[in-house]
Amino acid sequence: MSRVGKMPITVPKGVDVQIKEDQITVKGANGTLVRAAHGLVTVTLDGDQVKIAPANDSVEANAMSGTMRALLNNMVNGVSKGFEKKLNLVGVGFRAQAQGTKLNLQIGFSHPVAKEMPAGIKVECPTQTEILIKGADRQVVGQVAAEVRAIRPPEPYKGKGIRYADERVVLKETKKK
Repeated sequence: MSRVGKMPITVPKGVDVQIKEDQITVKGANGTLVRAAHGLVTVTLDGDQVKIAPANDSVEANAMSGTMRALLNNMVNGVSKGFEKKLNLVGVGFRAQAQGTKLNLQIGFSHPVAKEMPAGIKVECPTQTEILIKGADRQVVGQVAAEVRAIRPPEPYKGKGIRYADERVVLKETKKK
């Protein structure tokens, strides 16, 4: 059996988990997340713990039990604590500004770039060169951060562009005559 799938998920106070035959709902302070239940996995609620077990002895069910456990753990952590990604702008004159659900970027193009945030995602700009993307759904937070980074990824010669806060950009040496 999957080592990850064996571990139960402890549900903190203030988080409500509802398990139906076709979907799992997790409610907490940061919102509500819903995921479809997988047929190869049985999910049970035992007091303040969620336990995941494969439905049969197949390799696919074993693998899916670990995957479902990780997904459900992310849901519980998301509605209780939330997830965030931090991006940095590197470049002269590069600026970011958050206005409600919109992120306005001035990143060296001839026009400003506006990125609309999906529902459940909050964007903040503590400084003009920092972007904080926050939300309850880990997958959506990571996807939005990747889309923002893809607008102007760091280039390899000067390192200008949008990068993750913990990302290291290896700079290339310029061509010599």
